[in-house]
Amino acid sequence: MRVLLVANTLPPTDLSGVGEQVLQLAAGLRAAGHEVEVLGRGKGGARGSKLWFPLTVVPPFLRRLRAFRPHVVQVHESDGVLAALLAAVLAGALRPRPSIVALLQVSYVEELRAVRPLRDGSRVLGRPGRVERRFRRVKAPLLVLLGWLTAWAADRVLAPSRRTAEELERDYGLTAVGVMPNVTGGLTIEPVRPATEGSVQDFWLFVGRLRIRKGVEVLLDALRRLPADSPPLWVAGDGEHRQALEELTGRWGLGDRVRFLGRCDAGTVRALLGGCRALVVPSIYEGMPLVVLEAMEAERPVIASAASGIPEVVRDRVTGWLVPPEDPGALALALTEAWIDPEEARRRGAEGRRRLDERFRPAAAVAAWEAAVGHRGWGETEGEPER
Repeated sequence: MRVLLVANTLPPTDLSGVGEQVLQLAAGLRAAGHEVEVLGRGKGGARGSKLWFPLTVVPPFLRRLRAFRPHVVQVHESDGVLAALLAAVLAGALRPRPSIVALLQVSYVEELRAVRPLRDGSRVLGRPGRVERRFRRVKAPLLVLLGWLTAWAADRVLAPSRRTAEELERDYGLTAVGVMPNVTGGLTIEPVRPATEGSVQDFWLFVGRLRIRKGVEVLLDALRRLPADSPPLWVAGDGEHRQALEELTGRWGLGDRVRFLGRCDAGTVRALLGGCRALVVPSIYEGMPLVVLEAMEAERPVIASAASGIPEVVRDRVTGWLVPPEDPGALALALTEAWIDPEEARRRGAEGRRRLDERFRPAAAVAAWEAAVGHRGWGETEGEPER
């Protein structure tokens, strides 16, 4: 089968979980015997910035349709809306007639709702900044519309978790959204030790873009409930919320216990995961975060909010700790348990690696993809697929 994957952000140019999943799926599909082409930005693809990708991808996309004649066109997120619409319009004139698949990592309706203050009961821990408030007013509604149009143009919509699939069905008025889990292991990424001191397993690690829905304020509040000799927190990532978090760290007297590392590439993240005590994911909303799988690959336990698709990956008391979102007390208790019982933390990390190998490798994504798309065996003929 010939498969054309269309994506705005692709490593190594972009630090993107969505883009890495495109490449992971491509590797798995090729290993299963499919022909795969990936269309993104750069040489032979769309020109210019990510902002204009939905428009600039159209000319190279049309060229690929004519030259490659894919059986399946798969777009990712709302950036592929025009490609999906064009493929739907042109499908009748193409032989073979391509099936159009949209893989949506989140519901933008839920992403919009997640731009709100973080609270511990009646106490406000953090508020969205100016950039995030503008996102809620202007960009998020546009993304909701584009996401809905992308889903409407597709023959099949996929999500990385059952919870996200249910959100898309509810928020976009869809039915039978399929599930194809995020995976890791299809790409070779060498760990790169960051230029900072620290020995093995002596810090908690947060990885992600710094925005309000990531819940970092909840993690900071949990950290200040722990003794001063507990492990420090390393924050790998950047974003519109970083200044507010750094200021809060100072106000709460955590300046010597929190280190902001800034933007880190994939190799640096792999090295950090190999050295931390645990990955901490205090988000209030996610799809299925790739970094959770990367921690499992490194045999590190995951301490996370029981939010969105995370419980479908992390098993509480087995591969890590799950706590209620926006509950710094419960998060502090989980951190304490992982700190005072390192042997149990190692056991859960090893269980996470076993679970990863069983469920979240590229072969598993390909099996779910083939079952959802429903056209296994294409490529043997040049006939028109069923729609």
